[in-house]
Amino acid sequence: MSEQKKTRPKVPDGHSRFCVTRQMQANEKGYVGYEVIWDKFQKEIEYKTPKKP
Repeated sequence: MSEQKKTRPKVPDGHSRFCVTRQMQANEKGYVGYEVIWDKFQKEIEYKTPKKP
């Protein structure tokens, strides 16, 4: 049987509606992680107290 490759292929960034997934560099054990970057779901505005009647 053939041996497994020591390097992993580069995976393109994954884009969805609210997040981006990127492949990280492999560590010394060969583990390849992924980072997830989230976009904001809603915008926040400064709270203003309502006028008194």
